[in-house]
Amino acid sequence: MNAATARGIDHIGLTVLDIEAAERFLIDGLGAEFIYETLNPGLPPFEGPEVAKMVGSPPGIVIDVIRMYKMGTGPGIELFHYKVDGQRPAPRLCDLGWQHVALYVDDMEAALERAVAAGAEKMNDPWDLIRAESGPGNRFCFIRTPFGPVIELISFPSPQPYEEGTELRRWKPPVA
Repeated sequence: MNAATARGIDHIGLTVLDIEAAERFLIDGLGAEFIYETLNPGLPPFEGPEVAKMVGSPPGIVIDVIRMYKMGTGPGIELFHYKVDGQRPAPRLCDLGWQHVALYVDDMEAALERAVAAGAEKMNDPWDLIRAESGPGNRFCFIRTPFGPVIELISFPSPQPYEEGTELRRWKPPVA
Protein backbone atom coordinates (compact mmCIF):
# COMPACT_ATOMS: atom_id res chain seq x y z
CA MET A 1 0.00 0.00 0.00
CA ASN A 2 1.34 3.44 -0.85
CA ALA A 3 0.59 6.81 0.70
CA ALA A 4 -1.98 7.59 -2.03
CA THR A 5 -4.12 4.52 -1.21
CA ALA A 6 -7.21 4.94 0.95
CA ARG A 7 -6.77 2.79 4.06
CA GLY A 8 -10.39 2.56 5.16
CA ILE A 9 -13.60 4.43 5.92
CA ASP A 10 -13.13 6.87 8.79
CA HIS A 11 -16.71 8.12 9.17
CA ILE A 12 -20.02 8.61 7.42
CA GLY A 13 -21.73 12.00 7.49
CA LEU A 14 -25.50 12.36 7.90
CA THR A 15 -27.50 15.58 7.71
CA VAL A 16 -30.57 15.57 9.97
CA LEU A 17 -33.46 17.93 10.77
CA ASP A 18 -33.52 17.19 14.52
CA ILE A 19 -30.03 16.43 15.80
CA GLU A 20 -31.22 15.60 19.33
CA ALA A 21 -33.69 12.99 18.02
CA ALA A 22 -31.06 11.57 15.65
CA GLU A 23 -28.56 11.32 18.52
CA ARG A 24 -31.11 9.52 20.72
CA PHE A 25 -31.76 7.02 17.90
CA LEU A 26 -28.06 6.39 17.24
CA ILE A 27 -27.40 5.79 20.94
CA ASP A 28 -30.63 4.03 21.98
CA GLY A 29 -31.37 2.25 18.70
CA LEU A 30 -27.91 1.32 17.46
CA GLY A 31 -25.61 1.50 20.48
CA ALA A 32 -23.53 4.43 19.22
CA GLU A 33 -21.35 6.32 21.67
CA PHE A 34 -21.01 10.12 21.60
CA ILE A 35 -17.36 11.11 21.10
CA TYR A 36 -17.28 14.89 20.63
CA GLU A 37 -19.01 17.98 19.32
CA THR A 38 -17.22 20.11 16.73
CA LEU A 39 -19.86 22.81 16.52
CA ASN A 40 -22.89 23.80 18.57
CA PRO A 41 -25.35 26.73 18.63
CA GLY A 42 -23.20 28.48 21.26
CA LEU A 43 -20.32 28.80 18.76
CA PRO A 44 -20.16 30.84 15.56
CA PRO A 45 -21.71 28.72 12.78
CA PHE A 46 -20.02 27.70 9.56
CA GLU A 47 -21.56 29.94 6.91
CA GLY A 48 -20.82 32.19 3.98
CA PRO A 49 -20.00 31.74 0.28
CA GLU A 50 -16.85 29.69 0.94
CA VAL A 51 -18.73 27.19 3.11
CA ALA A 52 -21.60 26.90 0.60
CA LYS A 53 -19.08 26.26 -2.19
CA MET A 54 -17.11 23.74 -0.09
CA VAL A 55 -20.18 21.60 0.66
CA GLY A 56 -21.83 22.10 -2.73
CA SER A 57 -24.92 23.75 -1.28
CA PRO A 58 -26.96 26.82 -2.21
CA PRO A 59 -25.92 30.25 -0.95
CA GLY A 60 -27.16 31.10 2.52
CA ILE A 61 -26.64 27.70 4.18
CA VAL A 62 -25.63 27.65 7.82
CA ILE A 63 -24.10 24.65 9.61
CA ASP A 64 -24.76 25.08 13.32
CA VAL A 65 -24.18 21.62 14.89
CA ILE A 66 -21.68 18.85 14.12
CA ARG A 67 -21.27 15.79 16.37
CA MET A 68 -19.21 12.58 16.05
CA TYR A 69 -20.23 9.11 17.29
CA LYS A 70 -18.34 5.84 17.67
CA MET A 71 -19.99 2.84 16.03
CA GLY A 72 -18.43 -0.31 17.49
CA THR A 73 -15.19 -1.11 15.67
CA GLY A 74 -16.27 0.38 12.34
CA PRO A 75 -16.34 3.89 10.94
CA GLY A 76 -17.88 6.69 12.98
CA ILE A 77 -21.07 8.56 12.15
CA GLU A 78 -20.92 12.34 12.00
CA LEU A 79 -24.23 14.20 12.37
CA PHE A 80 -24.73 17.61 10.78
CA HIS A 81 -27.51 20.14 11.27
CA TYR A 82 -27.93 22.67 8.45
CA LYS A 83 -30.19 25.70 8.30
CA VAL A 84 -31.21 26.07 4.66
CA ASP A 85 -34.29 26.91 2.64
CA GLY A 86 -35.67 24.14 0.42
CA GLN A 87 -33.99 21.22 2.18
CA ARG A 88 -34.97 17.93 0.50
CA PRO A 89 -35.89 14.63 2.19
CA ALA A 90 -33.47 11.70 2.29
CA PRO A 91 -33.10 9.90 -1.05
CA ARG A 92 -34.75 6.59 -1.77
CA LEU A 93 -32.57 3.53 -2.32
CA CYS A 94 -33.19 3.76 -6.07
CA ASP A 95 -31.96 7.39 -6.32
CA LEU A 96 -28.46 8.20 -7.54
CA GLY A 97 -25.66 8.59 -5.03
CA TRP A 98 -24.73 6.96 -1.74
CA GLN A 99 -27.87 5.12 -0.77
CA HIS A 100 -27.40 3.47 2.61
CA VAL A 101 -25.00 2.63 5.42
CA ALA A 102 -24.62 -1.02 6.43
CA LEU A 103 -23.93 -1.82 10.09
CA TYR A 104 -22.64 -5.25 11.08
CA VAL A 105 -24.61 -6.87 13.93
CA ASP A 106 -24.09 -10.19 15.69
CA ASP A 107 -27.76 -10.79 16.60
CA MET A 108 -30.05 -9.66 13.79
CA GLU A 109 -33.32 -10.07 15.71
CA ALA A 110 -32.08 -8.27 18.82
CA ALA A 111 -30.55 -5.43 16.78
CA LEU A 112 -33.72 -5.03 14.71
CA GLU A 113 -35.91 -5.06 17.81
CA ARG A 114 -33.72 -2.42 19.49
CA ALA A 115 -33.76 -0.15 16.41
CA VAL A 116 -37.54 -0.41 15.99
CA ALA A 117 -38.09 0.26 19.71
CA ALA A 118 -36.05 3.45 19.27
CA GLY A 119 -38.23 4.62 16.37
CA ALA A 120 -36.89 2.96 13.21
CA GLU A 121 -39.26 1.64 10.55
CA LYS A 122 -38.60 -1.99 9.65
CA MET A 123 -38.59 -2.05 5.85
CA ASN A 124 -38.36 -5.84 5.54
CA ASP A 125 -37.97 -8.96 7.63
CA PRO A 126 -34.38 -10.26 7.59
CA TRP A 127 -33.47 -11.98 4.31
CA ASP A 128 -30.82 -14.59 3.70
CA LEU A 129 -27.79 -13.31 1.82
CA ILE A 130 -27.49 -15.06 -1.55
CA ARG A 131 -24.92 -16.14 -4.11
CA ALA A 132 -21.41 -14.83 -3.29
CA GLU A 133 -22.54 -13.82 0.23
CA SER A 134 -24.64 -16.86 1.20
CA GLY A 135 -24.08 -19.11 4.20
CA PRO A 136 -25.88 -20.28 7.34
CA GLY A 137 -26.96 -17.24 9.36
CA ASN A 138 -25.78 -14.72 6.73
CA ARG A 139 -28.66 -12.23 6.61
CA PHE A 140 -29.62 -8.60 6.17
CA CYS A 141 -32.55 -6.23 6.53
CA PHE A 142 -33.22 -2.55 5.94
CA ILE A 143 -34.54 -0.01 8.43
CA ARG A 144 -35.44 3.63 7.87
CA THR A 145 -34.21 5.83 10.68
CA PRO A 146 -36.65 8.23 12.34
CA PHE A 147 -34.70 11.05 10.66
CA GLY A 148 -34.95 9.59 7.13
CA PRO A 149 -31.84 7.76 5.87
CA VAL A 150 -31.83 4.00 5.36
CA ILE A 151 -29.54 1.68 7.32
CA GLU A 152 -28.88 -1.94 6.42
CA LEU A 153 -28.32 -4.33 9.31
CA ILE A 154 -26.08 -7.18 8.13
CA SER A 155 -24.58 -10.28 9.67
CA PHE A 156 -22.44 -12.94 8.02
CA PRO A 157 -21.13 -15.31 10.70
CA SER A 158 -20.50 -18.10 8.16
CA PRO A 159 -17.83 -18.25 5.46
CA GLN A 160 -19.05 -16.86 2.14
CA PRO A 161 -18.62 -18.51 -1.28
CA TYR A 162 -16.65 -15.56 -2.70
CA GLU A 163 -13.84 -16.44 -0.25
CA GLU A 164 -12.99 -19.53 -2.32
CA GLY A 165 -11.89 -17.40 -5.27
CA THR A 166 -9.79 -14.70 -3.60
CA GLU A 167 -7.70 -14.00 -0.52
CA LEU A 168 -9.35 -10.58 -0.22
CA ARG A 169 -12.02 -10.29 2.47
CA ARG A 170 -14.68 -7.70 3.12
CA TRP A 171 -14.48 -5.91 6.48
CA LYS A 172 -15.91 -7.71 9.49
CA PRO A 173 -15.49 -6.60 13.09
CA PRO A 174 -13.33 -8.72 15.34
CA VAL A 175 -15.20 -11.16 17.55
CA ALA A 176 -15.92 -9.47 20.87
